[in-house]
Formats: sequence, structure tokens, C-alpha cells
Amino acid sequence: MTYPELIKKLREVKEMGYVRTHRVGTTGVGKTLEDLLGITENNIPGPNAAMIELKSARNNASSMLTLFTKSPLPKKANSVLLQRFGYESARGNNRKELHTTVNATGYNRLKGHPGFKIDIHEDRINLITAQNETVGYWDKETLKNSFEMKLPKLLYVKAEAKGRGSNEKFWFNEAWLLNGFNFKNFLDLLRESVILVDIRIGQYPDGRPHDHGTGFRVLPDRLDLCFKCRKKIM
Repeated sequence: MTYPELIKKLREVKEMGYVRTHRVGTTGVGKTLEDLLGITENNIPGPNAAMIELKSARNNASSMLTLFTKSPLPKKANSVLLQRFGYESARGNNRKELHTTVNATGYNRLKGHPGFKIDIHEDRINLITAQNETVGYWDKETLKNSFEMKLPKLLYVKAEAKGRGSNEKFWFNEAWLLNGFNFKNFLDLLRESVILVDIRIGQYPDGRPHDHGTGFRVLPDRLDLCFKCRKKIM
């Protein structure tokens, strides 16, 4: 299937209106769309012979999508965070962990006490404590490279959803071709707490920190705002 053929088929899917899900659960929207398009793999030919990733989401979905994962700098930031702020794992294995979600609009709570906040600057993002101490950071270039490695080019399809379980139905009525990291938009979305940061650090038996994937996350129906180039397909 060529890219123009895919877009033609996508518009035909829109004309079908609501279609019953092909799979129960959160992945139903993606499975249904791929089946309707006749796609068996999650990569499709792009307009310039590049590969484009296909993603789809329900409008107004409440579960967040991970844009990319990146440990904070400097190199040993995870070790310091785990040592200073980690707590005993609920698994009862005598290991520490640090699992917390951070935003830019206010300090979160960590075991009942003020925890962390995102502090935004022109070229980098700091992770600060309630005492205004920087305990980690991400610079602009690191975030740009991480984003473009994970999401270089995307055909993003939105669906209206109704019903539940096996009776859920989707109307795939909006699609965007997205590419290019827009750092200004990224910062704006962080400021508005549309993008959040999930810190997920565990510990190996020998005491070393285990990064489970500190992730920058966004609501699926706001994903398109993270890109510099946005072309509405339908």
C-alpha cells in the first residue's frame, strides 16, 4: 500500500461512521483501525519513502501516553534521587524505590511531604525540591534527540468513542501527519501540566539504581501539539 492509497483508505474508513471494536480494552482503538486499513505492521510507507509510525487514540482519553523516557542529568542523578528520597519498596524485598509524578504548576507530595516540581528555563528543565534545590535536569538538546528518536514522523488518527467493553464503537474522523520537535510548544505544555514527568526508579539487589523509565507523558488527544509540523489529513 502506497502512502496516497493509505490516505484514500483512511478517508473511506471515516465515511463508515462508528465501527464496533475488534478488541476489548485500551488497545482496541489501534487494533480496529489497523484491521480496517489492512495493516499488519505498525510501520507504513511515508510520502518521501521514509517510514511513518501509525498511532490512534480515543478523543478525551484519560490515560496518558509516554512521549519518551530519559533519565535526568547529571549522570548519577538517579543514584542521588534514590538515596536521598527513595523509600522502602512495598514488595518487602528490602530495596528502595522512588515512584512519583511531577508537574510544573506545584510541588507534588512524597510520602505525605512536599516533594518535587518542574522548574522551566529557556534551554533546560530542572527538577527541584521544595527547598528550591536542583536535584536533576534535562537540557533542550537531550529532550529534542529523545523525542525525535522515539517519534520521528507520525500519522496520528483520533476517534470518537461510545459504548463500553465489547460494545465500544469508534468513529475515526480526524487524522494528522506530524513531525519535528517543537520545544516551545513542549515547554508550554509542561507549564500547563498537560505534559507530566513520571519518575520511576527501583533498585537492584546489589544496591545500584534501576531506571524503570522516567517518562514525559501527555494526554493522547494533545499529542499533536508537541510537533512543529502538523498537517491535517482529514
